[in-house]
Amino acid sequence: MFALVVRFDLQDAEKAAAFDQLVEETVKDITESEPGTLMYATHTVEGAPLSRIFYEVYRDREAFEEHERQPHTKRFLAERDNFTASVRVEFLTPAAAKGIIAAG
Repeated sequence: MFALVVRFDLQDAEKAAAFDQLVEETVKDITESEPGTLMYATHTVEGAPLSRIFYEVYRDREAFEEHERQPHTKRFLAERDNFTASVRVEFLTPAAAKGIIAAG
């Protein structure tokens, strides 16, 4: 398993709406064409209307790298800077877990 969390802080409400549309289109393509992407969950943040959190879980590092090579991901990465004030990526190491994805 390979996982990461990404936090996007957006520039303003108008840019946030455009970012959300880009995300919706991207997640549709991920759902349809990436069997190695086990979870790709996007969230708004309570009390922080210009922030978004993504939680991404891949079968393995190769599945993540395949995700990065997809045209829809390349489009997202190329366009996201038009909407974001900052981006923070944290790669995760599995530990104790409960749920659909368990460590080990």
